Amino acid sequence: MTEAHRHASHPGIVKRLKRAEGHLRHVIGMIEEGRVCTDIAVQLQAVEKAVTAAKRTLIHDHIDHCLGAGSETDLVEMKALAKLL
Repeated sequence: MTEAHRHASHPGIVKRLKRAEGHLRHVIGMIEEGRVCTDIAVQLQAVEKAVTAAKRTLIHDHIDHCLGAGSETDLVEMKALAKLL
């Protein structure tokens, strides 16, 4: 079994994602209740921003702490990560 891969930022990212998860459940409820589409879209935008911020934090932390040897592997990984930002 491999060792767990954790960074200091991971608990904060988990907290953000759990908050977004709860918010998404609320949006689903809004849809099921037949709420106005514009209100739902605004809330979905908020969920999307929260998930995007968590992803960006994770990627930046990974770049800061896991890459940097300047190897060909790092370059390939950096290019792949750049596409996700």
